[in-house]
Amino acid sequence: MRMNAIKAVALLSGGLDSSLAVKLMLNEGIEVICVNFFTSFCMCDGSKGCRKSAAVVSENFRTELKIVNVSEEFLDIVKNPVHGYGKHLNPCIDCRIFMLKKAGEFMRQIGAKFIITGEVLGQRPMSQNRKAMEVIEKESGLEGFIVRPLSAKFFPPSLPEREGWINRAMLLGIKGRSRKKQYDLTEKLRVSGFACPAGGCLLTDRNFSLIVNDLINSDMLTVPNINLAKNGRYFSIGRFFKLFVGRNERENIILKKFARKGDLFLESESKGPVAVGRGELNNENIQYALNIVASYCKNEEAKISFSVLPGETSYRIIRDKLTEQNLADCRVPEKGREGKGRVLSNRPL
Repeated sequence: MRMNAIKAVALLSGGLDSSLAVKLMLNEGIEVICVNFFTSFCMCDGSKGCRKSAAVVSENFRTELKIVNVSEEFLDIVKNPVHGYGKHLNPCIDCRIFMLKKAGEFMRQIGAKFIITGEVLGQRPMSQNRKAMEVIEKESGLEGFIVRPLSAKFFPPSLPEREGWINRAMLLGIKGRSRKKQYDLTEKLRVSGFACPAGGCLLTDRNFSLIVNDLINSDMLTVPNINLAKNGRYFSIGRFFKLFVGRNERENIILKKFARKGDLFLESESKGPVAVGRGELNNENIQYALNIVASYCKNEEAKISFSVLPGETSYRIIRDKLTEQNLADCRVPEKGREGKGRVLSNRPL
């Protein structure tokens, strides 16, 4: 890196495009400080999500990385996006504005000159069309300060280009959803360690959007509840009581970890699931939760332990299991209708 190098902040997801964008700027002699903003809705593989990939890429590039959890703040955007939703509950335009505002604050804090993103014109239908990208840049307060190395040729020269901090001739003109050119570029630039080439957000998933929609309508959309919903079957028992039922050993372990004081905790004494109930507790809801858990047990008679944490454990023998239709009535999305889903209120998806 040259002395007195220009400093820039790069939004690094750990995916293919943002990794290439950082590498191109490093090759231009820019001092790149990476930042990774993450929420509870990341779909990346691995227990640490996209930030794990971002850390690997940053280490490979020998760049500084700042990881910021914005999960709590992001919930307000999910509930009330100014620019609306995409196909499901994905507030892509508002999300991008939010992330860039955060990046701009960090840029000014550390004395950096501009922002680097891995955006590709036309790659994402809602947030990476020209009109949306112009709106995002304007409303983030970063007009002229955003450099998109992969698609720069399709936009007017940014301030860093006009000032001569970077050479526009070295920037690219990639557009569209195909990533063939990006993969070819990884070989040329020797970029590795990236993951989730297409990225991923649970809010673009129809089934998970139905769950989030139900939590919003119950005024129960919180980060802890999202973490439970990502790790089990989801049942809405009335408006204010939700049951999360493990589907396998891994999810059972995670649900145990996330259970907290005041939760209804249920566990099969034989082969069967762990479940966590959260919300309005009454005898009717507890009995229904017991019946649901018993319905996923192998034995005809299911012995279920249950307690309101951290209280004493009680036991119940359940012989009358619920029918598939009974389960479907409160499961979100209904079993057998995954991919179509159903909205539990008049909130549009």
